[in-house]
Amino acid sequence: MLALRRQLVGWAFLLPLVGYLLLCYAYPLLTNLDLSIRDYTVRSFVSGGAPLIGLGNYATVLADPTFGTALLNTAVFTVASLAFQFGVGLALAVFFARNFRLSVTLRALFLVPWLLPLIVSASTWAWMLNSEAGVVNAVLAVFGVDKVNWLTSPDWSLVSVTIANIWIGIPFNLVVLYSGLRNIPAEVYEASALDGAGGWQTFRHVTFPMLRPVSAVTLLLGLIYTLKVFDIIWIMTRGGPAGSSTTLATWSYELGFGTMLPRFGPGAAVGNVLILLAVVAGLLYVRLQRRQEPA
Repeated sequence: MLALRRQLVGWAFLLPLVGYLLLCYAYPLLTNLDLSIRDYTVRSFVSGGAPLIGLGNYATVLADPTFGTALLNTAVFTVASLAFQFGVGLALAVFFARNFRLSVTLRALFLVPWLLPLIVSASTWAWMLNSEAGVVNAVLAVFGVDKVNWLTSPDWSLVSVTIANIWIGIPFNLVVLYSGLRNIPAEVYEASALDGAGGWQTFRHVTFPMLRPVSAVTLLLGLIYTLKVFDIIWIMTRGGPAGSSTTLATWSYELGFGTMLPRFGPGAAVGNVLILLAVVAGLLYVRLQRRQEPA
């Protein structure tokens, strides 16, 4: 009887969490999957009865020329964002790990981009990079550099949204990597100093290897977050001009909601492709972690 009571208490604590996961995760995923395998119109979306077409929406999406552009832009946007966010975040974490005066204050100030609502950050960057009245072009003009059409040029639009996303993501990398650095035992550094290792040698052979688990988690979370970035790109460029900054996330929204005749099925199919990429990244992370665990 006591064992049964403990099981019931355990399930009582689990039920709210299970209910939340089913309502907020499982139901939207299943609904999106259903959208992607049916030929929905605005009328059938409201009244129901959309015909089942299997993988037809996926075939339509893969055959669309926009898919290749969106996939490439997503890859460039994600890789560039992760590389600079992690690199700059790690450098700042090492810098702040020295605990100099005002380090706490400065570290708190670096959190501001992360705490601001994305719509505020994206709008601010759109104003700064404005071709006519932007502060960035004004500064460049002082040094004799010609005006750059950051948001309206196909050559610069993806660069612009990537810069904004890097700026927003650096504080997250700083916080996580700084916490990882603080957990490295001081005795390891003392032993490294006794062996005559310099600053770079200590970082390369001691700090970075011991920071590897934290780095892996940081990169995985950053990858999942960056794959689904929508707000920044849509506010700054709306995926343009001519699709030069369109990613899978913005294309999915544009198909489903951004036109007068929404295409719910293809939009859901693109969203599922994005989810699949995130799942593959998670599985690769789990596999790498298992390889690193001692036998």
